[in-house]
Amino acid sequence: MKAFVCSEITEDLSGTQLTDIAEPEPAPGEVKIHIRAASLNYPDILMCQGRYQFKPELPFVVGMELAGVVVSCGQGVTDFAPGDRVCGGSAKTGALADYICLPANGFRLIPEAFDFADAAAFGAAFITAYVSLVRRGRLEKGDTLLVHGATGGVGLATVQLGKFLGATVIATTGSTQKMDALKRLGADHVINLSGGFREEVKALTNGRGADVIFDPIGGDVFDESTRCIAFDGRLLVIGFMSGRIAEVKTNIPLIKGFSVVGVRAGEYGRQFPERGAEDRDTIWKWASEGLLKPHIHARLPLEKVRDGVDLLLKRQAVGKVIIEP
Repeated sequence: MKAFVCSEITEDLSGTQLTDIAEPEPAPGEVKIHIRAASLNYPDILMCQGRYQFKPELPFVVGMELAGVVVSCGQGVTDFAPGDRVCGGSAKTGALADYICLPANGFRLIPEAFDFADAAAFGAAFITAYVSLVRRGRLEKGDTLLVHGATGGVGLATVQLGKFLGATVIATTGSTQKMDALKRLGADHVINLSGGFREEVKALTNGRGADVIFDPIGGDVFDESTRCIAFDGRLLVIGFMSGRIAEVKTNIPLIKGFSVVGVRAGEYGRQFPERGAEDRDTIWKWASEGLLKPHIHARLPLEKVRDGVDLLLKRQAVGKVIIEP
């Protein structure tokens, strides 16, 4: 079968290639899935560069999130049967391939309202948004939410969830061309980062600042965020896409009365499994009711997976990039 494999850690991703590998068979407790859609996530790229906190043993099949059809079930699996449409994944990777075998407890049935691409695009983005805004950010109806990196899959999910929860959403982007798209997809206000954002956020909030700030960028964006956050605000640290890990002198959050809060959605669910299960059930319930749905920028065949990676690296996508084996 075909699979997108990382055989060497390299900054330019030259250690990745589409190649043939053996088709797997399910062990006890596993399901074998014919993959119909896989979601590209920025951590997939970071793993191939050796810059992610989880470092798989080489070689590994890239991709953490997928949807497909159950082909067969290993011994002891009773929750699924061949033919079931399922979605899920694993931090152990393997989604960018024709087939995968993983523990059955990592999957769920796909809501009727979702196709395979929707299902592959939904889970990781919206669970990150939910843990960020609800568990860590304590977002309340009427709050002002500032979302950086708003055109990425997770950023756009955060915009959508913030609106659903009743916040006024200010989205930022570094691209003039993407500003109209963000307005169409739910943001109340859109700011181009190239001109700075502190004064505009202040103006939009009558000088108060944003109650919750979602920051996957770090660096200069984090620094400026500390200057337009409200008293009792929560500045959520999601990642460092800028490449610079920002530092803050403790007198600044002391005087301004805000909190800097780290967010690791997957680890949160592992540390608090009951809350994690509750979080997942909540977002998928909303999905099944048609209240939340991911925005998909592009659907590409597995043979064009490098094109999909380029869309992420060049930050050209608005929403999720889906690979369809």
